[in-house]
Amino acid sequence: MSRFLTIAMPKGRIFEEAADLLRKADFQLPPEFDDSRKLVLEIEEEDLRFILAKPMDVVTYVEHGVADIGIAGKDVMLEEERDVYELLDLKISACHLAVAGLPGKKISDVAPKVASKYPNIASSYFREQGEQVEIIKLNGSIELAPMIGLAERIVDIVSTGQTLKENGLIEYARIADVTSRLIANPVSYRIKEKRITEIVERLAVVINNQTLEG
Repeated sequence: MSRFLTIAMPKGRIFEEAADLLRKADFQLPPEFDDSRKLVLEIEEEDLRFILAKPMDVVTYVEHGVADIGIAGKDVMLEEERDVYELLDLKISACHLAVAGLPGKKISDVAPKVASKYPNIASSYFREQGEQVEIIKLNGSIELAPMIGLAERIVDIVSTGQTLKENGLIEYARIADVTSRLIANPVSYRIKEKRITEIVERLAVVINNQTLEG
C-alpha cells in the first residue's frame, strides 16, 4: 500500500481556499504548490499526493478510489449523488443554487424550459414544486439561455449575484446553500481511517476557530 494519501482537489477558487485551510492546519505545502501547472503533485514531507481536477470530476475520482479523499462543492454532491462519505463542511467557497430569469417574463403554461448544468437538481426542485418543466443541459454561460430565448428560467450557482445583474437577470428562488465539503472513498476510509481522521480533526480545529473569530 502506498504511503501517500491521495487528495483530489478542484482547480480555481476552491483550490486556493482549501490550500489556505490546509496551511492553517499546519500542513507543509510549498509556495510553488499554488502556481504549479502539474495535474499531480506529491508533497514528500507530508506523504500527500494531490490530483488537480475539474470540480465535477473530483467526486468521480474519490468514488472510484483513485483518490482517498477529496474536496467537492455541495452542489456537485447533490447533482452527482455518488457513493462517497461526506466527512466535514469546510465552510469555504460559500454560494447558493438559485432559479433565475428575466424580470417580468411570463413563464409558459406548458412545460417551460429550464437551462442548467445541474439537470438532476433542477428536475428535483421543480418536481417538488409540482411544476412540469423541460430541462436543457448546458455546460457554461448559463445566463445566456434566457437572453437568447433558449430557456425561460435557469438553475445555477450564485455567489454575489453580480453576474445575474450584469446580464439583466433576477433571482426567483433560492434552492440550497453551498459550501465545499471534505469527502472520502468508503474503502479508503476503512483502510486509512487513522490518517483521514487526523486530517479531519486538524481541519475542524481551524474551521471552528475561524467561526468563533468571524
